[in-house]
Parts: sequence; C-alpha cells; structure tokens
Amino acid sequence: MRVDLFDFDLPQDRIALRPIAPRDAARMLVVAPQSTPPLLDQSIRDLPDLLRPGDVLVVNNTRVIPARLEGVRIREVAEAKIEVLLHKRVSENAWRGFAKGARKLQRGDAIFFQRKSADPSHPALEAEVLENCGEGEVLLAFALKGDDLNRAIETYGAMPLPPYIAGKRPADAQDVDDYQSLFAVHPGAIAAPTASLHFTPALKTAITARGIAFAQVTLHVGAGTFLPVKADDTRAHHMHAEWGEIDAETAAQLNRARAAGGRIVAIGTTPLRVLESAATAAGEIAPFAGETAIFITPGYRFKAVDLLLTNFHLPRSTLFMLVSAFSGLETMQAAYKHAIASGYRFYSYGDACLLHPAS
Repeated sequence: MRVDLFDFDLPQDRIALRPIAPRDAARMLVVAPQSTPPLLDQSIRDLPDLLRPGDVLVVNNTRVIPARLEGVRIREVAEAKIEVLLHKRVSENAWRGFAKGARKLQRGDAIFFQRKSADPSHPALEAEVLENCGEGEVLLAFALKGDDLNRAIETYGAMPLPPYIAGKRPADAQDVDDYQSLFAVHPGAIAAPTASLHFTPALKTAITARGIAFAQVTLHVGAGTFLPVKADDTRAHHMHAEWGEIDAETAAQLNRARAAGGRIVAIGTTPLRVLESAATAAGEIAPFAGETAIFITPGYRFKAVDLLLTNFHLPRSTLFMLVSAFSGLETMQAAYKHAIASGYRFYSYGDACLLHPAS
C-alpha cells in the first residue's frame, strides 16, 4: 500500500509531554466500526464496564532499561562527546546501539561513560567499539558483563524517552516512574509498552472484580518502534525485529478462555504482535520464544486478538498501519480526526483508544 495513505497532520500541542495524574484519568476513545455511533468518548476508568466476564487482558511485562548513555570517546589524545542509545543485547557483554556522533567512531575506540552519581563504589563503565555498522549503529563490547553490566547501565543510563518528547525536554527523575508500567518485570525494553501506562492498582482491581483475567507476555520493545516508514510503498519497508516470549502456561490460559467464549484483549500493540506471531492459522496460541519482525498492514487477517487498547500513534508509522489493519483505514482516519479536534493527547504519555475489529 502507499505509505502516504497513513499520513496525517498533528498539531504540536496535542503531543503529551507528561502523563495525566492519576494514570487512569486518561481519556479513551472507543472505536467500534460495526456500531452506531462508531466513535464514543469515554475514560480509561470505564474500561471494566466495556469488557465481559471471561475476557482476558494480555499485558506486556517488559521493563524499560535506562538505555541512553553519555560518554567520551578516547583515541590516543583525541576526545569526542558521544551519546549512545542501546537497543539490542547480543551477548553477556555486547550491545548494539545508535550513536550520536557515530561518524567519529572507529573499530577499537574506547568510550568512557559518565556517572550520574559521584559514588566511588560504582564501577567504571567502559566500552570498546567492535564495529561501526553504518546508519548510526555501532556494536559495543563492555568491560563488564552479565548482572554487573546490568547494574552499571542502571547507574549510568537515563530513561530513553521517545524523540518527540526528548526533543522538547530532557528525561528527569519523574520519568523513572512515569515511563514504567505497573506490570514491568523483565528488563530489556528501550521503550515502554505505553497502553499499560494507564493502569493503576485500583483499575486492575476493578477489572479483576468483573471476572476478567490478566495474562502476561514479553516483548522487548526496540528503537525501531519510533521509526517512520521512509519507503513510498509498505512492501519496501524493512521491519525491525524484537524479542518476545509466551510461555506454555499463558498460551494454555488464553486458548481455554477463547474456547469458553472469552475475548483476548491486547493491552497495546506489543502484546498483539507477539500473540499474532505465536498464533496458528486456526487461531490457537502456541508457546513462543524468539524474535519477531511481524509487519501488519491492512489486509492482514487477525488470528489471536479480539480487542485492542492502544495509544494514538505517529503518522506514517508501522503502528498506525497496524491499527488501520485492525479497525479499518477509513475508520482510523476518522477516529484520529475526531481525536485531534476533541483535544485528545497523543503518543506515549497521551490518551488511549479501545479498538474493535473492522469485521
């Protein structure tokens, strides 16, 4: 499909720079193509009443790591400031990352990352450039490995806010909590599964009281989630890969719920992508562990997901293509037009929409 079909104009003042407080006070646009009216303005707190006993909400339990590191490249006596966004771990001590100033980096260069704290007990964080991969990407080998490296990244790193927020303000201490979901357990993401950011303990309790279950899957969100599609046609776009997992117990839980008439409700596009990657042609969800580069555009037949709660996405993005595949392109174009006119807040810290399928 032509990528320009997924373009739209968004006023800058619609981009949320902070989440609303409390989290479950966010607005929610219900998009139901088969209903009259197809668009309904609601709140996240209305979600329990819009679900049915027996439904299962699937959340992503990935945890965002403070993956943005600032440092200095040392080459003989020459120094240069470097900023690296780690995006994919490849071994116990090696990461791929996107570097500002990547053209200054060569194989064998040493980078010393700066401490956020003056605590001398923190180990030094040093890396060597193994490869300049091009297009801003580098492969780094750290002197530390395993849990020691994990702790060092927590010490030295900053939360990797999306570029549409980071370009307007720096990450701060508030983002450490704001950009992490209630379900975050397994470290590995460099972006939050933002639909889950709306959940509070009170909302979770209200949902459970309605006889609605929760299930957890993992998809470590990568940097590619924010990349616009630069090709003119979707067939020319190379989708980024992300690591995901659904264990056997969760797969069995979801299959039982569906067999009993319950609906699978994906809380965000990330659990949807791993569920659809794991589903058979008949719609049964199998255990899954590995990378997925699934690219969903209109015409895709959904096998594993019945409803989708998600935030409002960027123009020309793979995520806007995904929601257009789920509820229909014309429906989503109308929904976004309504949301912009009605003052909904967009993107990671913004409001949400509850999407029903096109058919």
